[in-house]
Amino acid sequence: MTTGRDNRQGAMYRKAYQDIAEDDFSEERQNEARALDHAIGMMREAQEQGMDSVQAVKARHFTRRLWFYFLDDLTMPDNGLPDDLKANLISIGIWILRELDRIEKGEQDSFADIIDVMVMIRDGLQ
Repeated sequence: MTTGRDNRQGAMYRKAYQDIAEDDFSEERQNEARALDHAIGMMREAQEQGMDSVQAVKARHFTRRLWFYFLDDLTMPDNGLPDDLKANLISIGIWILRELDRIEKGEQDSFADIIDVMVMIRDGLQ
């Protein structure tokens, strides 16, 4: 038999756990937003320096690694995002990787479309 005190303590512990989980989730979202912001900054700088610049190579490399990380995380069974959101983000990630390949091959001469999409994602995290 549980007492009212036990129920209050259980509720208190659940609330504390939820607060901690929300803080961890919020911190993770902030880290993801910062990483996206860094990639966006690198691509903007590369646009100014030219698509054949060292900065463009660094921007492609960083952005590619970032999206491989995101894609890996999105496919993890313990990823708590809704399935439809995960599917959309995976599709976006695949598109970004293809666009980076097109830039590398000289088939695309701008990061602008990738930047626009990543800005929307970053802003959604904040």
